[in-house]
Amino acid sequence: MSDKLAEFTAFRQRMNERILAEDNQVVRRFFALDTQTYKAGALDVKTKEMLGLVASLVLRCDDCISYHVAQCKEAGVERDAFFEVFSVGLVVGGSIVIPHLRRAVDLLDQLESGARNDTAACADHAGIDQI
Repeated sequence: MSDKLAEFTAFRQRMNERILAEDNQVVRRFFALDTQTYKAGALDVKTKEMLGLVASLVLRCDDCISYHVAQCKEAGVERDAFFEVFSVGLVVGGSIVIPHLRRAVDLLDQLESGARNDTAACADHAGIDQI
C-alpha cells in the first residue's frame, strides 16, 4: 500500500474511533445510518458503493472518493465498470470533477498494481452500528 493510502486509512480509522467515543447520539446515529445504507438490500453492496462513488465525485469529496474506490474494488467492480461509473460522475458533475477523477484513477491504479489492499481498515461503515 502506498504511504499516502496507508496514511489515509489510518487517519480515517483513528478519527472515526475518536468521534464515536464521544457521548453524542446524533453523531452515532448518523454514522449508524451511513453503515445501514451501504448494506445489501434491494440493491447489492456493489451497486450501492458505485452509487456512493458517483455521488462523491459529483460532490468533489476526495476522502469519500478514495473510500468508495477502495470499497468498489473490494466489492468486485472491474476496471471497465469503474470507468462507466467515472463517466456518470463526470457527466453529472461537469468538468470540475476532472481533478477528482485523476485522483480516483490514480488510487485505482495503485489498488490494481498489486499494492496491498487494506480497504477494510479504512472503512467508514465498518463497526459503527452503535445507536
